[in-house]
Amino acid sequence: AVDGISLEIGAGEFVAVQGPSGCGKTTLLLAAGGLLQPSSGQVLISGQDPYTLSPEQRARFRAANIGFVFQQFHLIPFLSVLDNILVPTLAFPPPDAPERARELIAHFGLQARAHHVSSELSTGERQRTALARALLNRPKLLLADEPTGNLDNDNGAIVLNYLAEFAKNGGSVL
Repeated sequence: AVDGISLEIGAGEFVAVQGPSGCGKTTLLLAAGGLLQPSSGQVLISGQDPYTLSPEQRARFRAANIGFVFQQFHLIPFLSVLDNILVPTLAFPPPDAPERARELIAHFGLQARAHHVSSELSTGERQRTALARALLNRPKLLLADEPTGNLDNDNGAIVLNYLAEFAKNGGSVL
C-alpha cells in the first residue's frame, strides 16, 4: 500500500496525507510509528530505527517519542478519562504524569468528565481524551489517523487548532 514512499518531517511541521479509503494512509502511520514493520525500506525517528529495537525497547521508545491519535480512539472502556490519559505511563512513567494529565484535562475542557468512563462521553470528549493521552509524555512526533473524521465542526476545529499549536511549539505532526 505504501510502496515507494519517502517522507521526512521536521520539527515544527504539520503534514497532512490525503487520499481515498484503502490507499495506505493508516498503513503509513502505523509504519512511521513503529507499530507495523515495513517489508522493505527504513523508518527513522530522531535518527533511531525503531524496528532494530526489541519489542520491549520499541514500546518504551514509542511511549517516550511518539503520540498516537487513532481513528477509533482506542480508549479502555472501564477506565476513567484520567486513567485513559495515564495509560502511556505503563511503558514510560515520567515523574510528573499525574500533574501533566490534569493539565491536559483542563486544556481540553474535560474537568467535569475526568472521572467518567468512555461510554459516558460524547464523541468529541472521547477524541479530546485520546489526544490528551497522546500528548501525555510530551512526544516529539504526533501521528493522527483522521483526527477530525468523527467530529462536528466545533470539535474538529478544537482538535486541528491543538495539532497546529503542537507543531508551532516544535512538535512534528503527521
